[in-house]
Amino acid sequence: MNKGTVKDLTFFSDALQEQMQLLIYIPANYSPLYKYNILIATDGKDYFQLGGIPRLADELIDNYEMEQTIIVGIPYKDVYDRQKKYIPSGEEHDSFLRFLAHELVPYLDEEFATYQLGSTRAVVGDSMAATAALMAAIKYPSVFGKAVLQSPYVDDLVLAAVTNAKNYEALFIYQIIGTGEDRVVTTDKSVKDFLTPNRALHTLLAEKNFQTFYEEFDGNHTWKYWKPDLKRALVEIFG
Repeated sequence: MNKGTVKDLTFFSDALQEQMQLLIYIPANYSPLYKYNILIATDGKDYFQLGGIPRLADELIDNYEMEQTIIVGIPYKDVYDRQKKYIPSGEEHDSFLRFLAHELVPYLDEEFATYQLGSTRAVVGDSMAATAALMAAIKYPSVFGKAVLQSPYVDDLVLAAVTNAKNYEALFIYQIIGTGEDRVVTTDKSVKDFLTPNRALHTLLAEKNFQTFYEEFDGNHTWKYWKPDLKRALVEIFG
């Protein structure tokens, strides 16, 4: 199996006024003569380490199950940084989305041979990172054509953003949630029901005629379930 390479670099964001770490997976035999999809992973380090996404991409590309895709992981600094940037009530949320759409994507389009089309760009995340993926796609549907949500954190602000979404006809939303996620212990040690709001989100997406994939799995809010789901998710978006 041909192995891609992972570059670790920093990128200064004007929107956030801080250095952002980027993990960039470049497929084996990368050539500027061909065009590549882009997948951006919030909770980037988790997707690269716990999710094993570089190895999975190697396998899927090698077997012609997934198109050639450059994967960019954006790690978070700590739980507070994650909250600030990923959920709609976070004070850096809008700036983070602006960084993704107006800084990171143009940089990737300049550095690599990409299609430069929304339909060839996706955002993936788990839990709060999935919230960021959804919000990025809803706010910038011409930039990001697809979002993969693994057990997203959903609150009233998220549902309101979906209710008010515009120009989403071409968007594709992949969403999974565990039936055991009705009692999730969060980082602040409180217990939250993720399942009911996820069902509400799915109902809303269906009512608004979003293109969706939705499944409830028998499990809880952990990488034990998100990791095996990744293969299907990648094939769904870039198969």
